[in-house]
Amino acid sequence: MTPAVTPTPIPAPAPIRRGFVSIAEGQVHYREAGAGAPGLPLVMFHPSPTSSWILQPLMGRFGRSRRVVAPDTLGNGDSCPPAQPAPDIADLADAHLRALDALGISRFDAYGSHTGGNIAAEVAIRAPDRVRALILDGMAVYGAGEQADMLANYAPAITLDHTGSQLNWVWHFVRDNALFWPWYRRDAAHVRRVGLPPPGVLHDKVVEVLKAARTYHLSYRAALAYDKRARLPLVDRPTLLTCAEDDMLLEYFEAVAALMPAARRRITPGTATPERAEATAAAMLDFLASPG
Repeated sequence: MTPAVTPTPIPAPAPIRRGFVSIAEGQVHYREAGAGAPGLPLVMFHPSPTSSWILQPLMGRFGRSRRVVAPDTLGNGDSCPPAQPAPDIADLADAHLRALDALGISRFDAYGSHTGGNIAAEVAIRAPDRVRALILDGMAVYGAGEQADMLANYAPAITLDHTGSQLNWVWHFVRDNALFWPWYRRDAAHVRRVGLPPPGVLHDKVVEVLKAARTYHLSYRAALAYDKRARLPLVDRPTLLTCAEDDMLLEYFEAVAALMPAARRRITPGTATPERAEATAAAMLDFLASPG
């Protein structure tokens, strides 16, 4: 009889703590793992519409070996709103750099996903002396018509009222993001075949969006308007382009790669399960160990 093979247990993720740092606009909320670890910190920029909350599966794994700091974008999560009524990605990148200054982080590796990828790229363009290496995870390059449609429909401002309609709207907005791409095209041609996340995850994501209901749309619109065709070729830091196999933006992966021909490329398993998160983190850490 063949003896049973005992699977190797997955090490526990590093604990994550939370804090605030002050900039001119107010307070920036951040999550941190691996405080006190040697070497360059890893700064992580989250996707819209939530906060650094969504990065915790990767943060805890990166935090086993290095310091990881993930701020909430201005107007998202628990961070203050931006000063501008309609900020662009350069405004958000500038705010992040000032928050990192306040945290005493001068040089770092950077990771960004979706909206956070745009911010991370702009940070690398604006401050190349501060960014050693860059991971851009799940990026899109829209055609002119697609971009205009998204700007018109994807992230409407939310009106708060006495009936609580915002609660219902945010719930369906978050839920439908898992069911359709884009979420407002609710027909068979736009169905995503990934299924809904667990109820607890869906609830927590809704709560994060509700906290920033007045301003969640600002970073979304900045990302949708960002001219990646003009900006991404300006990134001169060693870069790894990644995209999860279940990411709705996977269809744009080759178009993004064409704008950054020197970048390494990797399709990852994503973070939907602990096993997938382990594999994804390992692939990214492998790049950061020797980015070239």
